[in-house]
Amino acid sequence: MARVTRTGSLLQAVAEAAACAGKTALRSFRGSLTIEQKQDGSPVTVADRAAERAARAWITKRFPRDGILGEEFGETRGSSGRRWILDPIDGTKTFVRGVPLWGSLVAVMEGETVLAGAATFPAIAEDLAAAPGEGCWYRGVRCFVSEVSRLKDATVLTTDEHGFTGRRSRRGWESLAEAAGIVRSWGDCYGYLLVATGRAEVMVDSRLGAWDAACFLPILSEAGGSFTDWLGRATPFGGNAIATNAVLGKKARRLLAGAQSSRR
Repeated sequence: MARVTRTGSLLQAVAEAAACAGKTALRSFRGSLTIEQKQDGSPVTVADRAAERAARAWITKRFPRDGILGEEFGETRGSSGRRWILDPIDGTKTFVRGVPLWGSLVAVMEGETVLAGAATFPAIAEDLAAAPGEGCWYRGVRCFVSEVSRLKDATVLTTDEHGFTGRRSRRGWESLAEAAGIVRSWGDCYGYLLVATGRAEVMVDSRLGAWDAACFLPILSEAGGSFTDWLGRATPFGGNAIATNAVLGKKARRLLAGAQSSRR
């Protein structure tokens, strides 16, 4: 990433922090792992915890006054006004089954504003990083969303169709999927990479935390697309998300969320 951003910038920093977490997680990939269940029913392994510890140590050494919020170890408060958001392994279910489409996600925020975000996919040697006004970079090269303008020509992705549990959310997803040209579950964080790099047009999640979402807000925006909750709010705190190219955002949200999004 050094050749696309000035040394010492937050864009550089989030890319390096994500790479640190990803490198640590990769050491355990396809190894023998004990899988535990968290209170919400999702899996966690020693690899998740080791990767978050590595990223926390990296950040604390370089930004000692910044706060940190991680999926595995919660929040450490800081005094600078900035907070780092970490998901050491996004797609743990994918990780523990030996599928390489998992990633390590890092963002840095000030208040509700995401200052920079990065996602690295060490098992397939892909990475993304972005900051407002500095572009979105895929493997060190500027990247952009697609220009597909019709849903019938679009590839629409989700992590898990079983996640659409409410009647309204199920109906919205089915409407969007029916309108799409291709529907696939290349989900978790990899789906957002595919939209940002123009290989898919829409990615939808019905449930996700801030650590799943924060890095993708600048990534999609700087790639020329959008990252919002289902109501069209550009926030990582909405509890759900839809990422699209520039053309299909309103159409996709209207189908997904019905009348509420059609007013936006």
